[in-house]
Amino acid sequence: MGIGLATLVTILKTVTLLLGGAITYFAYEASIRTHSRSIRLLALGFGVVTLGALFAGFVDTLLHVDPMLALVIESGFTGVGFAVILYSLYVED
Repeated sequence: MGIGLATLVTILKTVTLLLGGAITYFAYEASIRTHSRSIRLLALGFGVVTLGALFAGFVDTLLHVDPMLALVIESGFTGVGFAVILYSLYVED
């Protein structure tokens, strides 16, 4: 029988949200412990990427719009999130 593509996407998005949320949480906790601005920015970057997956999932499943819009939203959040992550690797505390 197998699972459909929509179910597989939902499962993968859920895994992405859980892992992204965990990474964001633990990075933020580490930034509090260490008082590190760079780790706080790292947490923010992962949070933005994770929120992009969440928003794209909402747009794709709840709104009746072109599915490419979900891809554009997710790609935009991913790009911004990665830019913040990159910046976090260069900023000095």
